[in-house]
Amino acid sequence: MSTILIQNAQIVTMNAEETIINGDILIENDRIKEIGQGLNAASADKIIDAANHTVIPGFVQTHIHLCQTLFRGKGDDLELMDWLRKRIWPLEAAHDQESIYYSAMLGIGELVESGTTTIVDMETVHHADFAFQAIAESGIRAVSGKVMMDKGSEVPAALQEKTADSIQQSVDLLEKWDQFDDGRIQYAFSPRFVVSCTEELLKEVKVLSDKYKAFVHTHASENKTEIEIVQQETGMRNVVYLDQLGLANDRLILAHCIWLDEEEKRIIKEKGVHVSHCPGSNLKLASGIAETPHLLHNHASVSLGADGAPCNNNLDMFNEMRLAALIQKPIHGPTAMDARTVFRMATIGGAKAVGLETEIGSIEVGKKADIAILNLQNFHTYPSYDVDPVSRIVYSATRADVVTTIINGRIIMENKIMRTIDKQIILKEADTSIRRLLKKTNIV
Repeated sequence: MSTILIQNAQIVTMNAEETIINGDILIENDRIKEIGQGLNAASADKIIDAANHTVIPGFVQTHIHLCQTLFRGKGDDLELMDWLRKRIWPLEAAHDQESIYYSAMLGIGELVESGTTTIVDMETVHHADFAFQAIAESGIRAVSGKVMMDKGSEVPAALQEKTADSIQQSVDLLEKWDQFDDGRIQYAFSPRFVVSCTEELLKEVKVLSDKYKAFVHTHASENKTEIEIVQQETGMRNVVYLDQLGLANDRLILAHCIWLDEEEKRIIKEKGVHVSHCPGSNLKLASGIAETPHLLHNHASVSLGADGAPCNNNLDMFNEMRLAALIQKPIHGPTAMDARTVFRMATIGGAKAVGLETEIGSIEVGKKADIAILNLQNFHTYPSYDVDPVSRIVYSATRADVVTTIINGRIIMENKIMRTIDKQIILKEADTSIRRLLKKTNIV
């Protein structure tokens, strides 16, 4: 048994009452054992003095592509379909085992440094096992799966799968990694989007999701051209088509959902589908602005994700929170997306999306110890007097303010030093890997 005592902190709990308290947190093994003031330090194996620091639930990002982190800066200034066809698909097709591993480690390091403790991740077609290895070694909590792609005339040959192979490889990965480390890793079936998946594959994903009680993670209604393709091929819009196939339920996580009609919004609400809002990516790819206030007003499940490094170009939840709030204000008014709404999306909202709202997403006794410690003693976060701490976090703080990240009761980063990842090796190997991949493609 190991115990960690965090002392003298300002604690933003995000419990049902959204209580903010000053005190201590006692962590025993992987869970929060006690919250209070003046907790006994005698039995603690590790004491963290968090005086003048703010403790928050670790962020939960519900749409990430770790396999794309190496491509940061290689997909700039393009819209979605050109971005995929000209840059991302060719680079994903060039991936090898080492490049996948170091791409994942690079992304995980960035996520942990910025206070993210849980991700929903979509890998590429091949070598996903090596991304899972990185996830396992790093200590991050993840719902992940290999991408599934069994059609598409402009998809590189190396990414085109036979339907049966895609399904079998996905099941093999699930059976190897699902529930690893007492559930820290979960598997999600990950068809890329309707454009690159046959109906046969999507129907089988439905069967497998039901069989294994596994999440399905896919993209939907991100781009108008994508929607036109889906309508031409199926006669339906994205969410309606997925619903017809039986996939619309509370195990479905849909990234983006910018261009929804009223029927699709109804399905999302009534079937309990989870939407991952990715404002940074949506703006950079010129995809549009999602109607998140409307979805939230109708009690849909909406959380946040940074998407991938080449369409953002960072994996920073502070950036996503700020953008999620600000982009709606000129359209719907200054109170449309207030700081607390956005902070809920980044924490307990993300936990709900992955079915872990009773385990993570808030700081409460009995929950998993997934925690970030912030130092807000900085010029850009002051004055602090009579300012809502959540406002300081959403509108003023940056990822540079995160000093310590704890996942599953394990210190992953302490005082900005990574404990499970050798940063210098990862940075060196990231450059080596992308240099190798670029030689395999015609991308400059």
